[in-house]
Amino acid sequence: MVSHAIIPMRLKAGDAIGIVSPSTPVTGELDEQFRHGVDFLESLGFRLVIGEHARSRALGYAASPQEKAEDINRMVADEAIKAIICSQGGATANACLPYLSWDAIRDNPKIFLGISDITVLLNAIHHKTGLVTFHGDDVMWGFGRHPTDYDRQEFIARLMDARIGKVTPNRERRTIRGGSAEGKLLGGNLLCLLKLAGTPYWPDFAEAILFVEALDITPEACDYQFRQLEQIGVFDTIRGVIVGYIDGLQKDESALLQMEDVLLRVTAGYSFPILKVNDFGHNCPNTVLPVGGRVKVDADHQTVEILTACVQ
Repeated sequence: MVSHAIIPMRLKAGDAIGIVSPSTPVTGELDEQFRHGVDFLESLGFRLVIGEHARSRALGYAASPQEKAEDINRMVADEAIKAIICSQGGATANACLPYLSWDAIRDNPKIFLGISDITVLLNAIHHKTGLVTFHGDDVMWGFGRHPTDYDRQEFIARLMDARIGKVTPNRERRTIRGGSAEGKLLGGNLLCLLKLAGTPYWPDFAEAILFVEALDITPEACDYQFRQLEQIGVFDTIRGVIVGYIDGLQKDESALLQMEDVLLRVTAGYSFPILKVNDFGHNCPNTVLPVGGRVKVDADHQTVEILTACVQ
């Protein structure tokens, strides 16, 4: 674990952004969607450099672990590349972790952005190097379908304008358990985060603010995944939880328990605040959150505030 945070340089128009596929590759049937995402980023004034193995299916379903890491390591080492954005999530991002050049990532700090299975990399990179990484839209599903004004404005605000302070709400927020707390922000997709449990890449949740989202999850799966967090001691050390948009469960709010309901039940013996928001997750507009950055969550007043600079 690295004790201090490293923050990358902000983006500016004209910068080159590298696109990598550490999880599922860009495939032909979604090529148009990928192109739309590239067009969106180019419309903001960026030049795009596609990783050599971004489309590789060397294993039949994804690039090899070595190919994935090679693309990331190459983008990290290339001084012309100012940020790295993942094409999409998937299931196998953890395969490349043993092959990443951690010293190079630490010594060449760059914006690293992704969502879903990229949760694995966001947390592992911060844990191993101290670099603040970013949870937010990917190329294909965030920028490649129907990016909203919220998606665009939050990307620009966080990564170009270096704006901190209160995170703009996308939709309504709810207090699940009252209180306020400050701490380092860690988390992302709950199932993908748990892929790091028991490995050298598992982050230190001491005095952290945990944020979670999920795709196609059931109340039963929420239960066992939260029980796992409890049993490995996460709830004993964190200071608060932010629950994002939960695709699937929120489509029929009257019929199903929601993730935050299960979390409240599982953590009945704890006192940390829990805030429900709709500002990040699958199939919704996304803000950009700094993994490893310091934040304050105030469940009583339903605010999330970024307290320290996350780009310079």
